[in-house]
Amino acid sequence: MAAPLSKGLQRLVLVTNVAGATRLRGTAAVTNRIAAASCFPSVHQPPACCLHTTTVVQDERDADGKRFWDSKNRKVLPPQAPGEPRNPASIWVSRRNFKYSHYKLWYLATMVRGMSIDEALVQLQAISKKGARLIEEVLLEAQEEAIKECNVEYKSNLWVAESLALKGRHTQQIRYHGRGHFGIMHCGYCHYLVRLEEGPPPPKKRDPTGYDKASNYMESLRKRTIQMGL
Repeated sequence: MAAPLSKGLQRLVLVTNVAGATRLRGTAAVTNRIAAASCFPSVHQPPACCLHTTTVVQDERDADGKRFWDSKNRKVLPPQAPGEPRNPASIWVSRRNFKYSHYKLWYLATMVRGMSIDEALVQLQAISKKGARLIEEVLLEAQEEAIKECNVEYKSNLWVAESLALKGRHTQQIRYHGRGHFGIMHCGYCHYLVRLEEGPPPPKKRDPTGYDKASNYMESLRKRTIQMGL
């Protein structure tokens, strides 16, 4: 019969067994993790290429991630059926990041919207503002592109279908004052987007008068009903 172990040897054997069990448990956990990764590689391993890196996608997007306005000129419509009315040509032109306030440009962009190209140019020539000169240049550029690229027969047979003034990038600069003081200058830039469409402009809608608004209000009152009534 073997002699009983002393308390010191018993404590040493117990510590050794616990360490071995912990080591085995850690090895099993690592083995299970490797097996799980081999069974489900898409969960633990990212795909080799998850982004589109073609030149087409990079060309159609600007620094802000938005699609270029001018890229819509490359869109090809499906062939039309016999007897179907002809689709009018559309010319998309933009001017981006120029030094001007988009608040001031909005008034001019709204003014020329819905006008024919000749009427818009005449109205802009009578305005002595920087934004008017800019919109005039963009409209002339779009008119020339319509003749050369889009096969429009008459350059006067165009009207401004869309005219948008958007906010561009804004930067800040320091303006130094006297006695160590300073201020912040906000330098704003804006975008101008325009779409010309072939054909005569649509007839302008008459603005509602006060009598029309009152008539519409009375008509809305007469159409009222009692909820859950008879």
